[in-house]
Amino acid sequence: MGFLTGKTAIITGAGRAVLSDGSCGSIGYGIATAYAKEGANLVITGRNVKKLEAAKEELERLYGIRVLPVQADVSSGSDNEAVVQNVVKQAVETFGGIDVLINNAQASASGVPLATHTTEQFDLALYSGLYAAFYYMKACYPYLKESKGSVINFASGAGLFGKYGQCAYAAAKEGIRGLSRVAATEWGPDGINVNVICPIAWTAQLENFKNAYPEAYKANVNMPPMGHYGDPEKEIGRVCVQLAHPDFKYLTGETLTLEGGLGLRP
Repeated sequence: MGFLTGKTAIITGAGRAVLSDGSCGSIGYGIATAYAKEGANLVITGRNVKKLEAAKEELERLYGIRVLPVQADVSSGSDNEAVVQNVVKQAVETFGGIDVLINNAQASASGVPLATHTTEQFDLALYSGLYAAFYYMKACYPYLKESKGSVINFASGAGLFGKYGQCAYAAAKEGIRGLSRVAATEWGPDGINVNVICPIAWTAQLENFKNAYPEAYKANVNMPPMGHYGDPEKEIGRVCVQLAHPDFKYLTGETLTLEGGLGLRP
């Protein structure tokens, strides 16, 4: 049994995705796998029902935990608060509470320069990332306060370093960083741990970015000094596990930059 046995985690953007070589191609699914190995009950969300069902089947079969997949898409023009509240309602009805919220989901039109970025492309990044984190944090707050739980949000080096062709993505991620710092200040007295991870991992999304925008990829994506990208489960997922540990409170409100999955810098 792991130390998360009996705990419930909501992980957004956790559908099963694979790389062209068949290996894990999703940070969200890597996190879900790391949590499953620690015995957590999982609520996984995403836009693609088939990917969610595939994740549920594999995680339950391999690790003997319970997985609740809920299709959810936070986007412009939708009743997003109702979408998120439905996820939280199902999570509480199924598992009795919420101990960890991981806001991982993010869509964007990466590779498009700022001068040619459309409003629709900008909205895509802001709604799927920043607004989604906002709505999920609000909806989960009462349950996280009760459980003295954890929030783990995802930002990016695109915002930290101003990467080319990443204006909407960077704006969404920097907004998430600011939102997280405020939440850490306001929710710390409630015993809620709030942290941000800025990872780099080889994912199906990054693989697609490389194929679609090779020049933007060369300008933005650099191999970490250790010579490999972070592993979605073993490195990024395990960081998320560590941040949910009840004794891990001293980094509350900090931003962690994952350099190839091999080091943390507060």
